[in-house]
Amino acid sequence: MCSSSRLVSLGRYLNLVLLALICGFSVSSINPPARAAEDATGIYLLGSKSSMAGFVPPPGTYFSMMDYYYTGSASGAAAAGVALNQVGNITVQADIDVDADAFIKLPTLLWITPHKILGGNLGFGVIGVVGWKDVDVDVDALTTLTLANGTRLQRGARFSFGDDTFDFGDPLITALIGWHQGNWHWNVSGLLNIPVANYDSRALANIAFNRWAFDVTGAATWLDPTRSHEASVAAGFTFNGENPDTNYETGTEFHVEFALMQHFSKTFAAGVAGYHYNQVTGDSGRGATLGAFEGRVTAIGPNINYSFVLGQTPVSTSLRWLHEFDAANRLEGDSVLFSATMPLGSPER
Repeated sequence: MCSSSRLVSLGRYLNLVLLALICGFSVSSINPPARAAEDATGIYLLGSKSSMAGFVPPPGTYFSMMDYYYTGSASGAAAAGVALNQVGNITVQADIDVDADAFIKLPTLLWITPHKILGGNLGFGVIGVVGWKDVDVDVDALTTLTLANGTRLQRGARFSFGDDTFDFGDPLITALIGWHQGNWHWNVSGLLNIPVANYDSRALANIAFNRWAFDVTGAATWLDPTRSHEASVAAGFTFNGENPDTNYETGTEFHVEFALMQHFSKTFAAGVAGYHYNQVTGDSGRGATLGAFEGRVTAIGPNINYSFVLGQTPVSTSLRWLHEFDAANRLEGDSVLFSATMPLGSPER
């Protein structure tokens, strides 16, 4: 989210990406598939880091706007997880299907200070969240049963219900340190979710998470200006606190993202991006009535970058579509992410 028009001479280092992917799939193979996170969502936006993930810009203030659209579906335990407060643990007595759509805007303000720590550039940022979400659920009773919300169904009956919302989400604060050496650029960042936004434990659709959560991510980019190739990778873990309204504690989540890009000119680049997600510890708490489940999902798709000058301000944009597959106990679908980043004023000296 911090690139500018000066980031145009790029390169690749495939071993870095392959190593990160191997690590990601190795973590996945250690843990059996199950369900991922309360409401099957987490505070870390999968796919948010792709091209230039390891690069930290020069000292200065930067503004970025990311638009995120997601559409996906789930069935079985994953669907029950999304609608847990409405249907309860009825995975044996009913077939459950969920369809979900979301559009989220994330305005971000980042300040890269002129100070250095451990030889790296220090930065701080704040991320706002506002968006719309729609969730629809179909329950087909396999026997006579009563849902958690009191609805009684006869065998063979179908019950359909849904919910939608337009609201603010929990704000996030971030801090990072970034380094540069030759063709290498890398950083370590932390992300903290602050649970202060509106949340309804009875609703299907919430933008807020209503829990403290912290993510730590390391990212690296290899640039070879003579060949105009780029390879970037970012990997991290999310640690979740308990949701006090549902007594549900999401397990620890692992995520790895990558991008391989070809820069055809100083303003245009195209390539492929993707991610792998795996929950490495199970959900817990009195609200986790489906058990200590874990989940995973993988995605890949095209990535396009375009840079231009608006007046005298350089603007860097990125557009990517990521198609999910190999999902276990989690929504599976497609996401589209568009971001635009620009400096505010001249870089600090």
